[in-house]
Amino acid sequence: MTMAEPAVNPLRTGMRLNRAADPCAVVVFGATGDLTARKLMPALYNLARERLLPGGFSVVGFARRDWTDEQFRAAMKEGVTKFSREPLQEELWESFARGLHYVSGTFDDAQAYAKLAERLAKQDIAHGAAGNRLFYLATPPDAYAMIAQRLGEAQLATPQAGNWTRLVVEKPFGRDLTSARALDQSIGNVFRERYIYRIDHYLGKETVQNIMVFRFGNGIFEPVWNRRYVDNVQVSVAETVGVEGRGGYYEESGALRDMVQNHLMQVLALVAMEPVASFRGDAVRDEKAKVFHAVKAIEDVGRDTVRAQYSAGAIMGAMVPGYREEQGVAPDSHTETYAAIKLEVENWRWSGVPFYLRVGKRLPKRATEVAITFKTAPLQLFRQMGGDNPTPNLLVLRIQPDEGISLRFGAKVPGTRSDVRPVNMDFRYGSSFGVEPPEAYERLLLDAMLGDSTLFTRWDGVEAAWELLTPVLDGWADGASPIKQYEAGSWGPDAARELIERDGREWHRM
Repeated sequence: MTMAEPAVNPLRTGMRLNRAADPCAVVVFGATGDLTARKLMPALYNLARERLLPGGFSVVGFARRDWTDEQFRAAMKEGVTKFSREPLQEELWESFARGLHYVSGTFDDAQAYAKLAERLAKQDIAHGAAGNRLFYLATPPDAYAMIAQRLGEAQLATPQAGNWTRLVVEKPFGRDLTSARALDQSIGNVFRERYIYRIDHYLGKETVQNIMVFRFGNGIFEPVWNRRYVDNVQVSVAETVGVEGRGGYYEESGALRDMVQNHLMQVLALVAMEPVASFRGDAVRDEKAKVFHAVKAIEDVGRDTVRAQYSAGAIMGAMVPGYREEQGVAPDSHTETYAAIKLEVENWRWSGVPFYLRVGKRLPKRATEVAITFKTAPLQLFRQMGGDNPTPNLLVLRIQPDEGISLRFGAKVPGTRSDVRPVNMDFRYGSSFGVEPPEAYERLLLDAMLGDSTLFTRWDGVEAAWELLTPVLDGWADGASPIKQYEAGSWGPDAARELIERDGREWHRM
């Protein structure tokens, strides 16, 4: 008999009231990997620095390397020193590190899970974790099902009366619809859906969370957030980097699996969803799922999608190799490093409004944004007065790196003519609030400990996204939308420009 998850009462931009997390132990599988050192441990350290961790908090790292607790602590200190957003303070680190422990074992070794159970029992006594467990899978995806199975066999997945057990799963959740369903079934045999936290770090970004506040907390925007006033919506992610030595991984993934199926689709859902009655986890995720189910199936993959690879070129004045020249990449690879897709949300709010998604590596600048173009005024008033028609109003939600919001509108140019020139109102997070926002993993780890699932993806949303995009992958495999090439340092292939220009529109210049 498992205890129901505690109700969460969220508020503010953080979507919840400040309340303390329960004492708990965080078990990180894959603890010697890059994700733990770069993101997880710095996030936990900064939560400790801000006194947001519970008093009975501890960490157990689980991985194959034959490390001691001291070696694990030394490696994590190095990661925090290098990657924390705030400098490491020796006194604070010493206190924090006393709660770091390590268990050596392979992910399929039942005896290692028995050792893990013993260590957790000792930590309950030493740190007062009260039997609460947060298991974090910072491992390759092919290990997820095995770890869940072994946790179940070791009786670690089922909490005792009055305790809780949760599982945090990193992306990607499957490679297509079939594999995602198989993985969900495997994990679901051990953990109930309410205890599974599928993490998407984009949803932990302050600027992504602010989409909901911007829409629902300001009375002047929601009335025009619909097909009557919006011409088109663009969600764009541009990266200057290439595959960064991860050619082998990227060959198995590609831009669609790596970015579109999760990050871009989640942002699309936040932009398109209906207002919620509260910011409780299921209220938000219910509305996001409705958006996914309302997206029209792509009928012509060759017409409505583009895929491409970067070739050799220059980024910020430095020559870089093409994708097929990267280490670990096949010389005849057809894996996309750029993807563009046109989608339509067929519901009352958005019918007839195209949503254009694009993501690419080796583009001229690093930027992530949502650009919403509004329809132009219906009268030719300014042309009749000897001036030009105003440029359409544009609202840009900048997610990174220059976090903020800008609104473009028309203003009269001084003089005797009625010329109209676009001008911008600009809001920037850094200058407006004067504080550095927390890293996404800080927010998400704390939410997982609190039992707040608002910013985590639910299975029905994952499944709906795969139902939409698996036919695209199948179409590409069958030769629809042949792979194009684009020069590194450019804004992508000509086919992507043609995708939007045939609708009489153009990509927003980031």
